Amino acid sequence: MTQELKIHFPGKLVFGKGSLGSLTDELVQLSPKKVLIVTISPLLDQLKRLIDTLEASEIGVWVDTSIVQEPSFTDFEKLMKIVSPFNPDLVLGIGGGSVLDVAKLVAAQLDNDQSLSDILGIGNLKGRSKKLVCVPATSGTGSEASPNAILVDDADNQKKGIISPFLVPDIVYVDPLLTISVPASITAATGIDALTHCLEAYTNKFAQPFIDMYAVEGMRLIAANIVQAVRNGADQEARTNVAMGSLLGGFCLGPVNTAGVHALSYPLGSTFHLAHGLSNALLLPYVMEFNIPAAVCRYAQVALALGCERGKDDAETAAKGVRKINELIHECGIPARLRDVNIPKEAIPQMADDALKITRLLKNNPREITRDDAIAIYTAAY
Repeated sequence: MTQELKIHFPGKLVFGKGSLGSLTDELVQLSPKKVLIVTISPLLDQLKRLIDTLEASEIGVWVDTSIVQEPSFTDFEKLMKIVSPFNPDLVLGIGGGSVLDVAKLVAAQLDNDQSLSDILGIGNLKGRSKKLVCVPATSGTGSEASPNAILVDDADNQKKGIISPFLVPDIVYVDPLLTISVPASITAATGIDALTHCLEAYTNKFAQPFIDMYAVEGMRLIAANIVQAVRNGADQEARTNVAMGSLLGGFCLGPVNTAGVHALSYPLGSTFHLAHGLSNALLLPYVMEFNIPAAVCRYAQVALALGCERGKDDAETAAKGVRKINELIHECGIPARLRDVNIPKEAIPQMADDALKITRLLKNNPREITRDDAIAIYTAAY
């Protein structure tokens, strides 16, 4: 415990199958004059009752479905120009991580005189005057419980983070039934992303016992249920367990955050537009192998959380954890190699240069990653 522990939980959390129905009544009771809903088109049918009820209660509603991929600075600024005149007093984000990140930032930037460049980085956002409610529709990013929002900077095509306690929502509803319709490939990639949040928090240079509890249980729940959730998306128990694991991963992101896997995955998303979860899955086993010598006891505990049997010593147990991750990736049907997703090998040196810019995450890694190390990890993953 080498640094101070700071935790900012959502003001209220509701978790349960069918809980979306209760959200409608809660929003009405809050008596907002105007509500902005940031969501995706496939969810509009499920949101019809909520929208109709709000409007019947004489609450103004604006629905935006413009965020369809990992958002850029330009995407966000376009949205702000559209919704600022509407000036809602409550922002509801319901969707995947990109939608939630944008909803969080919109709520923060309405009535805020800071520019986007002013709030980049850690702790630069001054406040938030609008009510913020988040509802995840995938089990992956944990954005609903984190102080983080990520955008791609159009100027240099790099992913950049805004990290602030003011980005933690006031109210969070997690309804696992919303994830039933998520396709298998997205279920797989987002599930491995959530698992990575837990794993990187537990093996982090700045790991905390309080967060370890969430990280270990998150790994256990996801590893035991992700394959079934992918193969049979209608399995409510598997969906619920993965949703809880994802939420626990979100709790890890503020106080401890991620490390080498996420840092090295960023260029795959920003340069080649791979989905964030897929980028993490492609690199996770290779970063684990690289890190184990620096944190062998921790990685042995990871293996046990993943459901592995203990080996003759920590090193053998830790190695079983890497094999287990490879098995999960294979059983979920996720591509296992950079070449499988058409990443050119000659791009590796530039990806290494770009990854080394993500110092806010690399500093958390249990083993220092140099440029040569990054090249070696990418090459191993190729």
